[in-house]
Amino acid sequence: QVQLVESGGGLVQAGGSLRLSCAASGRTFSSYGMGWFRQAPGKEREFVAAINWSGISTNYADSVKGRFTISRDNAKNTVYLQMTSLKPEDTAVYYCAAGRRPNSATTAGGFGSWGQGTQVTVSS
Repeated sequence: QVQLVESGGGLVQAGGSLRLSCAASGRTFSSYGMGWFRQAPGKEREFVAAINWSGISTNYADSVKGRFTISRDNAKNTVYLQMTSLKPEDTAVYYCAAGRRPNSATTAGGFGSWGQGTQVTVSS
């Protein structure tokens, strides 16, 4: 089992930037992929980005490509989501997730552990 703690959320104006962090503990961090999902009010949780165990392979939702960057530091057991050019439609609770395997999964079923979430609010 993996324990995940997100941080870095907050309120930002449209066009601004935020960096989310997710600290992991439990299983060997470099043995599994990581991902970020988000859930806006009244909507289902959706995939945002994922990264494989080494950090070489990444995947992004079309809605965030070119604006968000996922990365990881295996020495610090931490995964990051750098968000730029933020839009009001990016407003959501962002969740960090630990994959079941070393690859970068893109669906919720590929992840076995979830953080509590961090709120990101983008004002227009």
